[in-house]
Amino acid sequence: MRPFVFINSAMSADGKISTISRKQVRISGRDDLKRVDALRAHVDGVMVGIGTILSDDPKLTVKSDALRRARSDQGRTENPLRVVVDSGARTPLTASVLGANTLIAVSQKAPTLKLRQLMKKAEVLVVGEQEVDLTALLSKLKYRGIDSLMVEGGATLNFALLRLGLVDEINAYVGNIVIGGSKAPTLVDGDGLTSNFVKLDLKEFCRIDEGLLVKWRVKDRP
Repeated sequence: MRPFVFINSAMSADGKISTISRKQVRISGRDDLKRVDALRAHVDGVMVGIGTILSDDPKLTVKSDALRRARSDQGRTENPLRVVVDSGARTPLTASVLGANTLIAVSQKAPTLKLRQLMKKAEVLVVGEQEVDLTALLSKLKYRGIDSLMVEGGATLNFALLRLGLVDEINAYVGNIVIGGSKAPTLVDGDGLTSNFVKLDLKEFCRIDEGLLVKWRVKDRP
C-alpha cells in the first residue's frame, strides 16, 4: 500500500525545469502558482529530492492564509508533511524546509554526526541501505496516514519514482519560454529507459496564463 502519488512540475516549452546552473527560474504565471498552492493545501504530503533543496531552498509551505486556515478548520496541520529524499543526509542545517512537520528520508550510508544534527531540526527516517528505498518510504508514509502525495521534483527523483511504477499522475505546466542547454535538467532525467517505457493516458489540458497545463494518468507497467 502507498499514497496516491502525482508529480507536479513546470517546464519550459523545450522541456527544461531549470537552467544549466540548476537555479530556480520563473516558468509559471500568477494563476498557475495559485493552482499549485491550492494543490499543496489539498494533499497530505509534498516530496522533493535533495537536489531541489540544494538548488532552490524551498519552504514547501502553503502560501495562502485562507488555505492554511481551511486546513486548520478541517483538523489538519496548516501545511502538509514535507518529505525530503536525501540518501546521504546532505540537507543543510540552515535549509528553509527544516522544522516541524518535516521528514528527512535517508539511507544507512548517511553520516552519523549529520543525522544527529538533523534530528534536532526535523524527523529523520532511515530507509534503505545505499539509497533511500522509495517503495518502502511510500509504504511507511501510507501507514502514518499520508493518502495523497505531491512530488515537486526534481528530475532525478521523478525518474526514480516513475521507473519503479510509483506514480499515478503527472501534471505538467508548459510555460512560454525556451531555456535550452543539453545539460539543463528536464522533467525527468536519471539513467533513462531503453525499453519498457512509461506510458501515459492524456486526461485533460487547458490554457493557464500564457502556458498550457497538461495532465496525464500513468498506465500500469507490464
